[in-house]
Amino acid sequence: MTMTTPFRITAAASSNVSSVDFSTLRFGEVFSDHMAQVIFENKDWQQGEIIPFGPIQLSPALSVLHYGQAVFEGLKAFRYKDGRVNVFRADRHYERFLASCERMSIPPLPREAWFEAIDTLLSMDSAWVPNDRYKSYYIRPFIIAAEPYLGVRPSTRYRFMVIGGPVGNYYAEGIKPVKLTTMPEYARAMRGGTGSAKSPGNYAATLKPSFQAMEKGYAQVLWLDAKERTYIEEVGTSNIFFVIDGTLVTPALTDSILSGVTRDCVLTLAKDFGLPVEERVISIHEVLEAGNNGRLTEVFASGTAAVISPVGLIHHNGSVVELGMERMGPLSQRLYDTITGWHHGDIADTHGWTRLLGDAR
Repeated sequence: MTMTTPFRITAAASSNVSSVDFSTLRFGEVFSDHMAQVIFENKDWQQGEIIPFGPIQLSPALSVLHYGQAVFEGLKAFRYKDGRVNVFRADRHYERFLASCERMSIPPLPREAWFEAIDTLLSMDSAWVPNDRYKSYYIRPFIIAAEPYLGVRPSTRYRFMVIGGPVGNYYAEGIKPVKLTTMPEYARAMRGGTGSAKSPGNYAATLKPSFQAMEKGYAQVLWLDAKERTYIEEVGTSNIFFVIDGTLVTPALTDSILSGVTRDCVLTLAKDFGLPVEERVISIHEVLEAGNNGRLTEVFASGTAAVISPVGLIHHNGSVVELGMERMGPLSQRLYDTITGWHHGDIADTHGWTRLLGDAR
């Protein structure tokens, strides 16, 4: 692919933005007017294009449908205080996308194609980026094996696409504390597997236990390791944090834990705040004990979709720890306010994570 070649653009005949009620947005239900795509074939990436959002034609023999060779990402754009659009931490998301592609034997997408796809899409659909501080434009880049072939091997053809749309809160509870439960009879990922890659199969494996947890009144599953069913790894689609004896503790990254971009923001901020931080092995039993003797003061999850999600209760094998909170704890609130302040330009970004597009209003 000649990266100096701009994307071909086929604009939608008209925009649907006026038909959307931005006050009632849920997560992942509304999509903007356009989408981006780049095809890999003949051992090279071809010229990218922007086309109207809509169905794509696929062969029923497409290899991704049978063998699951695919990767996706999730990042957000926000309306900055001066009217421009802030694509937050696009570099870090690209790096994780490459790492996921490498694990899934997918050829690396050039950096220029990643940014041109996102930037051009947002320049055309900037009216879809909400002005509301509690809403954003969710960007979903993904890549699928696109060769019509039935055989267990890496594809020779791939389709990279970017879609997006305005979103509200990820959890129906908004930013109120949620309830978690472990499901020791299930495992999200195992060492040596694909747990650190953002691949659809990892999420498909969680659907049954997650639904069972929700039927019991819990928002998400607190995942334990696949071997001992003792050590905490993730929560739902997020990373997990505990404040124990004034120290911020989170599971150390392994190849069965996704390296969250918001997780990195939280760890960086905690160090900026002068808070002791430990990335280490932590068992569910340690958490229960710390909760029972008052040493556990806050629990929260972090992720691009929800940003910071406070946890009010943890259940494990009949034992329960309640944090006694009806809203975010002091650290969770400070983290949330700072990160969302970066999103919208209310707080100066001292780490260079803000990427502004468009002209100021």
